[in-house]
Amino acid sequence: MFISPAYAQGLGGLGGNADTLMQFLPIVLIIVVMYFLLMRPQQQKAKQLREMIASLRRGDRVVTGGGIIGTIAKVVNDEEVMVEIADGVRVRVARSTIASVLAKTEPVSAKADKTDKDEAEKDGDEADSKGKGRRAAGGG
Repeated sequence: MFISPAYAQGLGGLGGNADTLMQFLPIVLIIVVMYFLLMRPQQQKAKQLREMIASLRRGDRVVTGGGIIGTIAKVVNDEEVMVEIADGVRVRVARSTIASVLAKTEPVSAKADKTDKDEAEKDGDEADSKGKGRRAAGGG
């Protein structure tokens, strides 16, 4: 008479293991949803930033983390670039501080680059031969 019928009915059926699983299921679902809504997009954004920083080259217009806008004058090494922020003003900046790229330059094709080098060498050879001739003729 002191034991109610509700206690007697509570222990039948599936047992305690299924109830425990059903209690943890909402927590697991919340973690899965948070992964796909928060963590995964952040990881993809970080990957894009790493790729952007790795592909920097001379002539790209960039914005540093401090808000300085400049043009990459020289890639010093894997960790630093030389950024020209005004005419004749160049600063060395760590690649990791570059926040975004405003304008990318087009890559120079190998054929065009070779042609430019050949023309520069010809111009240099002509200048050397003219200079030598003047020195010899001047008797100096």
